[in-house]
Amino acid sequence: MAITLVNPSGLVEVDAYHQVSIASGSKLVFVAGQVAWDAEGTAVGTGDLAAQVEQCYLNVGIALAAAGASFDDVAKLNVHVVDWTPDKMPQLMEGITRASTKLGVTAAPPATLLGVAALDVPEHLVEIEATAVLD
Repeated sequence: MAITLVNPSGLVEVDAYHQVSIASGSKLVFVAGQVAWDAEGTAVGTGDLAAQVEQCYLNVGIALAAAGASFDDVAKLNVHVVDWTPDKMPQLMEGITRASTKLGVTAAPPATLLGVAALDVPEHLVEIEATAVLD
């Protein structure tokens, strides 16, 4: 595996992600921001942050698989949430947990959570992009 996840001593340990990923591979995979669309482009989970996070993670999983990768190869995630407030964290975590269960993974690479004013269309509440490294 090309990615080693680390929580260094001296940094807070967060349940949702690791603080550092160390990549030793040579092939980079960049996954465009995934939104809550199904394969036909139909919006999933309109108004439901947890459902949209779940769909985004599933879409990232599909994109990774197309490159011969999985969440085990992800070095970094960026998560963009419309009108983010800390009280939305349980919904975000619920969506991650549901997707992780369906995918059979523990998705905990370093991640950045950004609150944004809007995304591409009004019904999208979240967009998730990934960078993976393969041997």
